[in-house]
Amino acid sequence: MKPKNLLFKLTLAVFIYSFCPATYAQNRGEVNWTKDGNGYYLTANGEITIITLPKNEQKTLIGRNLLTPKGAYQPLAIKDFVLSPDGTKALIYTNSKKVWRYETRGDYWVADLTANTLTQIGKDKPASSLMFAKFSPDATKVAYVSGHNLYVEDINGANGKALTTDGTDRLINGTFDWVYEEEFDCRDGFRWSPDGASIAYWQLDARKIKNFLMINNTDSIYPFTIPVEYPKVGENPSACKIGVVDINTAQTNWVQVPGDNIQHYIPRMDWVPNTSDIILQQLNREQNTSRIFVANTKSAEVKNIYTETDKAWIDAASPWQWINNGKEFMWVSEKDGWKHTYRISKDGKKQTLITKGNYDVIESSLVDEKNNTFYFMASPTNATQRYLYKTKLDGKGKLEMVTPSILPGTHSYDISPNGLYAIHMYTSVNVRPLTEWMRMTSGNPFTMEGSITNQLARIQPPKNKIEFFKVKTEDGTELDGWMKKPDNFDQTKKYPVVFYVYGEPASQTVTDTYGTGNNRLYAGDMAKDGYIYISIENRGAPAPKGREFRKSIYKNIGLLNIKDQADAAKQIIKWPFVDKDRVAVWGWSGGGSSTLNLMFQYPEIYKTGIAIAAVGNQLTYDNIYQERYMGPPLTTKEVYIKGSPITYAKNLQGNLLYIHGTGDDNVHYQNAEMLIDELIKNKKVFQLMSYPNRTHSISEGEGTREHLALTYTRFLQQFCPAGGK
Repeated sequence: MKPKNLLFKLTLAVFIYSFCPATYAQNRGEVNWTKDGNGYYLTANGEITIITLPKNEQKTLIGRNLLTPKGAYQPLAIKDFVLSPDGTKALIYTNSKKVWRYETRGDYWVADLTANTLTQIGKDKPASSLMFAKFSPDATKVAYVSGHNLYVEDINGANGKALTTDGTDRLINGTFDWVYEEEFDCRDGFRWSPDGASIAYWQLDARKIKNFLMINNTDSIYPFTIPVEYPKVGENPSACKIGVVDINTAQTNWVQVPGDNIQHYIPRMDWVPNTSDIILQQLNREQNTSRIFVANTKSAEVKNIYTETDKAWIDAASPWQWINNGKEFMWVSEKDGWKHTYRISKDGKKQTLITKGNYDVIESSLVDEKNNTFYFMASPTNATQRYLYKTKLDGKGKLEMVTPSILPGTHSYDISPNGLYAIHMYTSVNVRPLTEWMRMTSGNPFTMEGSITNQLARIQPPKNKIEFFKVKTEDGTELDGWMKKPDNFDQTKKYPVVFYVYGEPASQTVTDTYGTGNNRLYAGDMAKDGYIYISIENRGAPAPKGREFRKSIYKNIGLLNIKDQADAAKQIIKWPFVDKDRVAVWGWSGGGSSTLNLMFQYPEIYKTGIAIAAVGNQLTYDNIYQERYMGPPLTTKEVYIKGSPITYAKNLQGNLLYIHGTGDDNVHYQNAEMLIDELIKNKKVFQLMSYPNRTHSISEGEGTREHLALTYTRFLQQFCPAGGK
């Protein structure tokens, strides 16, 4: 299951804050439900409170006094917390710091509600160095990672013990290297066994991974390098294996997973509930064969219970979700041409399709075993939208739409574990995010006053609405698009058009959500200034339009997606109100790469381009991402070259602004310099804006985002003048 989108998380936090005064949502961006699902937890004024539904009765669970360390004047600033199974203890996460993308290291404290004590865990470790601390199943111990080693200690802070001692900056126990986190969404790398006697953990050996050296020229008189372990295309990934360490002896036994541990990935692993078995997903280096293994940690027997192959790629699985008392697990597959959910027996011999039909399951929302119901997000008839559906968990039901059909657009739901309540968020291109508490049994909001329909009645529709349209490529493939016309649009005039593009498998741009059509980099109002703003969803985007739409881009990044965009643009510039001589395109990251390819491969269409943090040479990007979509470079190097913008840089005719941060640890500044060299060699004049030490987001440093917006806007206005003619 993919994480809930950022818009939903932000809206949810604001909603809960306003719904319950003086409180705010957990930083996880989701409802922190109680175990029984009849309420949720919040932090308020240095306390942890519990809100009981549906009456919203508020009660202090852990007060300020207990959350204030000895000698301190203020309670802990809570980043997150989890309660023990019996609810008598809380594991508090605070003082968090960023590791790559997320704040996954910090300090942990145990608040004992019975003994009325507050104890710091790992207090002998450096500040903010603990990662992913977890209670043991009986909540008598806490395990955590620090300095790439695993530790365990009693909840009173005594009897601390190192479970691994070989961890270094490159031998990583219990967490992951840069590329596993970036491309497989892997961070937390250990799991308590159900009986609490052992811990299963990942070990990644990155000692042979080469450093990419970023150069810092500004923070001292003499420049220095910043090394980043980064396996590029064609380079071997870190060796990966699974160990099971005994809590008492600190002895590790390694799971003997078949296959070379360098040429295979293990993106998912967990314990089978109430057993001594481990289940894991293994992907081959090409990521087109997925195997599920079950390993018995007592007998050391390892069985391959399920194998799936694809002519393109297979994604890392969602976290394991067990049903039928641990006898079956939920599984997502595209093997029938659509992304569907199955239930598979622990031995792999029985597979039952739950969701049937020509539609994609976008994400799982709730498995309600008690009522034999599976809730999930889908949109069978419109790939730009999202709705809640349900069907029978046993696979014998029909598809039923839960979301009211009178609310076209994009919906998100956070449903309580018991399936009784939910926070429902609704948005569309013309409706800002609206949120309501609702009863799942009736579909009705808690109160009509707070209902989405009541809120809608008070909203003034925008004067300039986003328009959705469809356009076909030369081979007949239908693509979705949106367009925002200038204010006071006059169809007898011709206007400049600006295309916003991403184009790769990581993200959609054409969605029926609020904010679509707003250019966050334009310092002003594009519609007011007289621009037509457009985006097209090419093949390869993760839209719910079936496997073939998504995976036809395999070995075709930089080719098929670019042709789709150009085919659409060829038709659009024929529209009577479009000025074909004022056509611009821009994008960031993969969208920057697409911008370059469009400018270089179709210079007769695109006259102005702004490319930000682009991959100019696909052979420079990380191996997991690029090899997944382009195949192994030893046999398919030609497609990498054909899809790379630098291959076509000699064709530049229009006006190009290239922007990149020199401290980008994701898409290295190396790409900028390779592109610059190629443009210079071919005597192509362009403009360049480098941001010293800024990362992929180009957001660090005072004035950075404002300067970026001004640079973007001035260039666009100069070379693609606004206004109708």
